[in-house]
Amino acid sequence: MANLRRRPVVIETAGFVVGIDPSTDSPHVNYASPLPGARPTAADVAALVAAFRERGLKPRLEFAPDAAPDVAPALRAAGFGVEAAHDYLVCTPSGLTVPGPGAGPAVVEPEDEQDYLAIDAALSEAFGGEFAPSPAGAARLRRLRDSGGVVRFVRAPDGGCAGAASSSPPAVGTAELAGVGTRPAWRNRGIAAAVTAAVTAAMFDRGAETVWLEYGGEGSRRVYERLGYVPRGTRLYMSLES
Repeated sequence: MANLRRRPVVIETAGFVVGIDPSTDSPHVNYASPLPGARPTAADVAALVAAFRERGLKPRLEFAPDAAPDVAPALRAAGFGVEAAHDYLVCTPSGLTVPGPGAGPAVVEPEDEQDYLAIDAALSEAFGGEFAPSPAGAARLRRLRDSGGVVRFVRAPDGGCAGAASSSPPAVGTAELAGVGTRPAWRNRGIAAAVTAAVTAAMFDRGAETVWLEYGGEGSRRVYERLGYVPRGTRLYMSLES
């Protein structure tokens, strides 16, 4: 919720917070979450949908259903469908296991615009072209860093990016680690573990009490669990088609 309130445009309507970045129409960037314990009426959901529609955006939500059990039924009644339900993992400072010196590839911070462009391009490739690399994508990574978040990557021999990860700034004691991706040619070399450990440690250094993430498969889950992440709950993704 706190992360949505950091978006350039924030709309609060009837128990929901909508975070919007005008530089993109991606539903993975522009979405809403309900306030804990929200009990939306049909009119509340209609107002939420209108907030998206009037900006030409797809109505979409990401949330932990246990924190607001009445929200998913209200959304389904309005025609929303479930995109996915993902388990999430949580790490605490005492649980983090960081690989020792020389145990993995070197992880560094981006130094300039070319690094941010290289990271954005590498993540695009890592996620199968789900989003196109762009200066706007690189700018979002830079804003994330400037707002108190963390961006780390492993530099490829050609000077580009082999793999990377990032985290939102700490909020209410926690931070979200996301965008863990490795270019296909560089997989199975410990890059995901190295950048995850580095970003997690950096967030604890900045005062986070917990760091959480979602995983994309059992292989990645095992990587995260070896670093000290443990299962904690489920997040639900729901959207309304045109």
